[in-house]
Amino acid sequence: MAEIHHFDYGWVTPAFSYLLSVLGSLLGLTCAVRLRTARTGTERNWWLVLAALAIGATGIWSMHFVAMLGFEVVGTQIRYDVGLTAASVLIAFVAVGAGLAIALLGNGARQIRIVLGGVLAGLGVAAMHYTGMAAMRLNGDIHYSASRVALSVVIAVVAASVALWLTLVVRKPAVIFASALVMGIAVNGMHFTGMSAMSVLSKHGSDPIEGATAGSLLVPIGLAVVFGLLGMVYALISAPSEEDRAAAEYLDSRLQARTERQPQSQPDPTGRGTLGNGSWSYRDRASR
Repeated sequence: MAEIHHFDYGWVTPAFSYLLSVLGSLLGLTCAVRLRTARTGTERNWWLVLAALAIGATGIWSMHFVAMLGFEVVGTQIRYDVGLTAASVLIAFVAVGAGLAIALLGNGARQIRIVLGGVLAGLGVAAMHYTGMAAMRLNGDIHYSASRVALSVVIAVVAASVALWLTLVVRKPAVIFASALVMGIAVNGMHFTGMSAMSVLSKHGSDPIEGATAGSLLVPIGLAVVFGLLGMVYALISAPSEEDRAAAEYLDSRLQARTERQPQSQPDPTGRGTLGNGSWSYRDRASR
């Protein structure tokens, strides 16, 4: 069996992967709060897409990619199939989006919807992880421990169910932040449990390995994540919150009530302006 290192760069890759998972979860939970208060179908769909991107693409998949930067198999290079890597992103986005739609857009039977959405999203996250692992190309045969694979799937389902429950109940910023910290632990726990299930049987020889290196994928993926995060932050800042809408409605109601209380002004046949209860104009002042 080949020797495997999961933290080839020390604490750097797990720290950054945890930071990404927390940041994605934080944005996703915030988008879920906006989704619950949305008033139109277009707004709900918009916030659903953003929440799925934040949690699925940023909080889960980007965390997976950064953690893989520290993965090394002694004695062989590692390359990645670009098509399967892209497919793993799509799987994470669709699975989380479907789970969120089931949990947040339905009516009644909330617990059942959370369980169904959690199972679907959790299985999708596990499929994303192992699709990403299948994208690896190295000089050896990859084997998995069935018990640890099963454990990683269970963790993914439980973590997804808890995440969906949080999207339904959290509202205050402090609670959202604490929930994102917990979700980050769950996502990283699932990833490294799945990675621990892997073993590699080395092959003799040094056949050329096709595919992209992790370093060559780092720049385009990093740019996509950065611009995606900036776009989501801008969308959250620019969109009116429920408090903003309530304040605007209150001001409109006060303005309308004030307008209704004011009597209709009558035209002045003399062409003179009025001040208070008496007539007065600059012509009057000039004649005095």
